[in-house]
Amino acid sequence: MSWVILGGFVVLSLAMLSPIVLAVINSVKTSEEYARNGPLALPEGFDLSGLTEFWVSVDFTNKLLNSVLISVGVAALGVVLSLLTAYGLGVGRVRGRFWILALFMVAFTLPQEALVYPLYFMSKNVGLYDSQLAVIIIIGVLQAAFGTYLLSSVLSSVPDEVLEAARVDGAGRFRILTQIVTPLVRPTLMVLGAFFFVWTWNEFFIPLVLLPSGRNQTVSVALGSLFGQYTSDPVTTAAAAVVGILPALVFFILFQRTLMRGVNMGAVK
Repeated sequence: MSWVILGGFVVLSLAMLSPIVLAVINSVKTSEEYARNGPLALPEGFDLSGLTEFWVSVDFTNKLLNSVLISVGVAALGVVLSLLTAYGLGVGRVRGRFWILALFMVAFTLPQEALVYPLYFMSKNVGLYDSQLAVIIIIGVLQAAFGTYLLSSVLSSVPDEVLEAARVDGAGRFRILTQIVTPLVRPTLMVLGAFFFVWTWNEFFIPLVLLPSGRNQTVSVALGSLFGQYTSDPVTTAAAAVVGILPALVFFILFQRTLMRGVNMGAVK
């Protein structure tokens, strides 16, 4: 039975990796070779013209830096907001905690199409339209709703005896948060930060609406600019897909141990 399950996971993994492998194969072909042999044939050589054309045409270096800045900013802001809010709900035992958490979950599950016009209107009024700061604040707050829901359940399991002992020793709320609560949930915070980073990296709709100028756009918006009714080069598109997912893939590989450790500790809690 275990071999059947293992085989199923292997087949599922190959199915999930096949689009990435196909994109890599087609990204090193020429347009003529793609048209002659099709997308499933192995490349005859190693041509990077599609990658170079995409990189130069969309100023990908700038888009890459924008995505890194926004993703890191959202991850940091989302984790801090999640921790502070969950600390008040999970440790402070706020009255009506259940309904507040339900409100957070409703906010997290609202479709972006229902939020984008009010967000656009508010960013215009406060002078943050076409600003990376606006995207960081908006996405960070939206993702903090999920982080609050997750962390509050973890913090509610912190023994009252530990907190009471800290208060007896003279620790205030800020010291309890920084020296007791934060070390206990650090693995979960790192998992949240990693999730927030990847989610923001793949975010498309909000940056598309709030960042109209090319100098502030992200990688996902740059990838979307390649597709049109009459303009779609498959080789350039494949190269763009590879360089678009590569940073997130490298990030996941570097932090996979941290992610697994945080998920396991969260499951134990």
